[in-house]
Amino acid sequence: MEPHEEKPIIYTMENKPIVTCAGDQALFAALYSALAQQLPREPMEWRRSYGRAPKMIHLEANFVQFKEDLLPKEGNKALLTFPFLHIYWTDCCDTEVYKASVKEDMLRWQTTLKHHGSQDWLIIVVESDAKKKNKTNLLPRTSIMDKIRNDFCNKQSDRCVSLADPLKESSRSQESWNSFLTKLRTLLLMSFTKNLGRFEDDMRTMREKRTDPGWSFCDYFMVQEELAFVFEMLQQYEDALVQYDELDALFTQYVLNFGAGDGANWLGSFCQPVRSWNGLVLRRPIDMEKRELIQRGEASLLDLRSYLFSRQCTLLIFLLRPWEVTQRALQLLHNCVQELRLLEVSVLQGALDCWVFLSCLEVLHRIEGCCDRTQLEANCSHTVGLWTYATEKLKSLGDLCGLVSKNGPNSEDLNRTVDLLAGLGAERPETVNSPQSPYKKLKEALSSVEAFEKHYLELSHAAMEMYTAIGRMRSARLVGKSLAEFYMRKGDPQSAEGFLQDSLKSYVAEGWSLQVTHTRRQVAECQKLLGQTEDYLQTSALLASDANLTDEERKHFCQEILNYANQGTKSQDQKVSLSMVAFAQLRELRFQPASPTVHVGAALQLELRLCSLMPVAVRLEQLAVSMHFSVEQPGQRGAPTSSTSTTPQRRNPTQGGTSGGGGTSCGVTPDGTVVFPAVSPAGGGLLGAGVGGSGGGPPTALELYEIQDRSPSDNSLNTTGVVCKNVHLLLRRRDSSTSLDAASAGGSGGVVGGSTASGGTASVAMEDGTQMLKTENVTLLPGNNSIPFTAPSEKPGTYTLRQVCATVGQLQFVLPHIYPTVHYAVYSQEPQLTIEPLTDNLLAGLPQKVKFTIVTGHYTVKKGDALQLSNTESMPILHTNSCTARIASSTGEPVGESALSIHSSEKVTSISLPPTPPYHTLDFQLDVLCHIPASPARPETERLTNGEVRHRPKSRTRYNSGMAVVDQKVSIDCPWSIYSTLISLTFAIPFKAKHSLLSAGKRKYVQVCLQNVSDTTFRLMDPTVTQRQQISSLELHSLNAKAQQLVYSKQSVFCLWEVKWASDPPACLQFSFSASFAPAEQADAEFKPYCYDFQLERVSTLYSLKAEIRPADGEQQCRTGTLCGLEVAITRLTEPSESERDEEETTESEGLRTTKLMYEVVDNSSNWAVCGKSSGVVSMPVAASATHRVQMEVMPLFAGHLPFPSVKLLKYLPHNATPAIQPDTDSCLENDNLSLLDKGLEDQADTASLRSRGSIHSLGSTDQPQPPASRGLPMPRLEPFGPGQVFNCSQGRQVLVLPATDDHILEVNAT
Repeated sequence: MEPHEEKPIIYTMENKPIVTCAGDQALFAALYSALAQQLPREPMEWRRSYGRAPKMIHLEANFVQFKEDLLPKEGNKALLTFPFLHIYWTDCCDTEVYKASVKEDMLRWQTTLKHHGSQDWLIIVVESDAKKKNKTNLLPRTSIMDKIRNDFCNKQSDRCVSLADPLKESSRSQESWNSFLTKLRTLLLMSFTKNLGRFEDDMRTMREKRTDPGWSFCDYFMVQEELAFVFEMLQQYEDALVQYDELDALFTQYVLNFGAGDGANWLGSFCQPVRSWNGLVLRRPIDMEKRELIQRGEASLLDLRSYLFSRQCTLLIFLLRPWEVTQRALQLLHNCVQELRLLEVSVLQGALDCWVFLSCLEVLHRIEGCCDRTQLEANCSHTVGLWTYATEKLKSLGDLCGLVSKNGPNSEDLNRTVDLLAGLGAERPETVNSPQSPYKKLKEALSSVEAFEKHYLELSHAAMEMYTAIGRMRSARLVGKSLAEFYMRKGDPQSAEGFLQDSLKSYVAEGWSLQVTHTRRQVAECQKLLGQTEDYLQTSALLASDANLTDEERKHFCQEILNYANQGTKSQDQKVSLSMVAFAQLRELRFQPASPTVHVGAALQLELRLCSLMPVAVRLEQLAVSMHFSVEQPGQRGAPTSSTSTTPQRRNPTQGGTSGGGGTSCGVTPDGTVVFPAVSPAGGGLLGAGVGGSGGGPPTALELYEIQDRSPSDNSLNTTGVVCKNVHLLLRRRDSSTSLDAASAGGSGGVVGGSTASGGTASVAMEDGTQMLKTENVTLLPGNNSIPFTAPSEKPGTYTLRQVCATVGQLQFVLPHIYPTVHYAVYSQEPQLTIEPLTDNLLAGLPQKVKFTIVTGHYTVKKGDALQLSNTESMPILHTNSCTARIASSTGEPVGESALSIHSSEKVTSISLPPTPPYHTLDFQLDVLCHIPASPARPETERLTNGEVRHRPKSRTRYNSGMAVVDQKVSIDCPWSIYSTLISLTFAIPFKAKHSLLSAGKRKYVQVCLQNVSDTTFRLMDPTVTQRQQISSLELHSLNAKAQQLVYSKQSVFCLWEVKWASDPPACLQFSFSASFAPAEQADAEFKPYCYDFQLERVSTLYSLKAEIRPADGEQQCRTGTLCGLEVAITRLTEPSESERDEEETTESEGLRTTKLMYEVVDNSSNWAVCGKSSGVVSMPVAASATHRVQMEVMPLFAGHLPFPSVKLLKYLPHNATPAIQPDTDSCLENDNLSLLDKGLEDQADTASLRSRGSIHSLGSTDQPQPPASRGLPMPRLEPFGPGQVFNCSQGRQVLVLPATDDHILEVNAT
């Protein structure tokens, strides 16, 4: 490019593509207005190369007269001055005129275009009706067009266009005009696309040569900006912005490479010292001054950045994205400062601050000019960064020019101010009339101390208000802290303290320890200047304990505290109370002995472990712990209601006898230690709160990860950084209403005194009227210190530790609340006696050990004191001469052992107790034996030694284990009480027995089932059954093979005997089953007896039943679905005995005595269908061998071996007969179910198969309503036979049933 050959171009936002017009200028002038207006009305689709998306654009043109000077010369690539289309206008209608002048003029025009390589041209022939009228002998119109096309458009006939009289309003003229506009737009767009593509290729080639030594960024900048101008000319602002962004990124990369040691030659022009710092210029579309500097290669870094950003700002505003301007501006200002350092550009001190300040205000004024106030307030989050940056730079300028000091600027400061103002230059013309221009503000602010303070405070408060409005409280506090520093340098600590306290509140709440330390030092300086003694002392204590400070700084603040404490002696009322949280922390409290519960008069030591946070040793005049005492009240929690405990469970001697709501403290370990949570003195909260929390959980760890940005081409490292993945857990905003005092009081540190949010000292006064534990002259060394105290235990009750107070001179460091709450109990306990088994279950029948435990309480067991136990026959006390009693202290430590002396008489067992001091425990073991009751019969009552009526033990069933239990009550007389106490011991019977009577015709068998229901395995020996009332004609023959065997847990043993008799047996037989048992795991254990009494009634067999099933006639086997015959034979086996004759209801007719029986055939398994009558009443002769047969029909429902239907036989009694068989509750066999008849069976003609619903019922017990006439009539009853009186010979028989011949599905029932 040759800039000296270019004509000066005025770059405005009105630039349009140039179109030259040759030929008849008067003709063109007549059509210019309509052409310029109607050309951009219709959009055209612009298709670009390299796959870029098409766009719809409106083409405009700048029509100028054709001159050869407008044609581009060789090497000139400027697009804005490039004529994209050349048009020749003519309205010639005469051939002679055409040949004489027009043709020659057209030829010169085309020759000139070809000479300059321009191929984009168009010839327009305008048809005029007026000339046609004047020239009637002219050739037709087409002859002129043909000549022009033949002469100039042989290969491009579309380059010649005929335009019918455009000034005439007719359809033909309008159609011709529209066609002409379309052709013009198309040719113009084609030319524009072609030339623009060629320009982009040249620009790309130029960029690829950037590694050449002679390559210049300024030259390339002008070329690519030319492209941006073209896009802007087409109103494609986004594409124009992309060009500037590419230039920005390219320049930034070169600067970064220079900083890394890879510099380009052309960067040397940007390293020249900065001589002007007048800020950004955003009120001009194009800053021609800086553009010319760039074009000449004389621009500085700030000039290039200022011009580049001004162009980006203009385009962003055209794109209606003003808020992106503020974001880019903030990045630009920070990047420029870094780039000047990387390029090592010489800048006058303070010049950059001036440039940044002016630039911030210029951007803000530019945004205010294109947005209304409502938009500005709604989007202040985008502009607040610029306000803050401007505030910081103005403060920096004030420090530099001496405008912040108390004495004002000196001569050196004034000279520096003059140099800075000189670099600003003259004010720009566009801001001269603006009273609030950035130039005037900066110049006024640097002119005097008062003006600087005014502008600085105005900017600071504006930034704080914006931050507060958008909820960025941290940033607002940071600006406030900067304001506080300004006030401190101005000597106004009163104004600075409020801002510092607000910042400190935020830092403490969010856990920023370093910021807390720094801010707290500033607060301490304010408080010292303001004379706030208590607040200053509290803050000094916090700083003295702050690990972020050096040892010398900590010692300085500690010495400040000690100096005040040793100034003089004041009364107790005048002592200054401070919070202990920063002075020392309570870490542990230990009870010695290791129990927070002691008896009256016991020695109890409290050892406090205090961690001193001071850097030096501090001597305490007094260390005191205040306590609250709760007096013992009757009936309070834990107080025993009687002198003896009767529960069978083990109990701690110290529990249950604690007076005054005793119990243990919260968090007491087994060794008697209470650990207190650690508290951060810097923040006043728990150390477990983490960085951003305030809870008591484990600290939240920072989850930091490294991130790297590498180049996709060569994998080189571009940037690296650290990211925190759990920032949402660490940086959580706290409620603004949350008080730091509340958070501090939650820990053991109490309130944070002078560091509270409000700046005042919280109340940490000691409570009045409380008991105190005191120790004098204690020296606290840095770190942990152990201080012992002797705790009072003279009165029973609860002692609660409330506060800790350390006195140093006239200072008191108070811990207002001890958390968690610590208290110890002093109890006065009544003597207690506890009897508990040593196993889970006491088993009856075997010797069992029980433990006697005596808690003496306040009673002293003297020599001669004894326990008097009443003896019972069912539970004797088994004692030996080697019984030993053990004595232990209240803490469980053994004291000694002593042999017991036990004496038994007929009624009482006396146990002499060894002498035992108060609040000790005495325990010993005794063996007891509970006899197993042979029968549940309730014996006579007898009297205990104390006159009470005692019942013999009654067995009952423990349903959850299946074992029957026996409760044994023992009366005990204790020497410390005048009343006797009943102790209940529960024994479980290890066995469960049941009997049954088995029959085989007339032969009878007795079976006893013995089940082991305990968890112990026993050895069983010699099971026998004997008669309780001897009958000589009765004989029992044992069928048991083993004399001794094992009975495992939850298993049963069955024993069988055959009963034989020579004559008729009595109606009731009484037997007793006995066996010996012993635990299997004890080989030498003594066998103990077990007895079980039972009785049998009516053991003789009276009737036998026999059933037969026959197939249908003509069939050899029964088949399904075919009726079969069922015959039931009922046979009387014996003559009735005398007792049976009295009980049996008989009738006599014609010398024959008969009794009525009811039979019933049922099939509960649904294998048979009983057809016809299934039950009935028969009259049975009362004679041996008398037989009655009943026949009926049944139908098998399934094939296979089917069991016989069930046949039941019952007594049929008249309504006035008394049932002879009473329900036997001891029998283990259940009675058979009976049928309920809805009407008398004697008159029943046909009865269906009936189901039984219960046992003995009269016939009148029916579920269906009876007719009114028969409700009052007495009905007969049914009574079952006793066990063994009816023998069913067909029990268990089966019959083969074949399937039907035509069945396709075979169903087989296997039983």
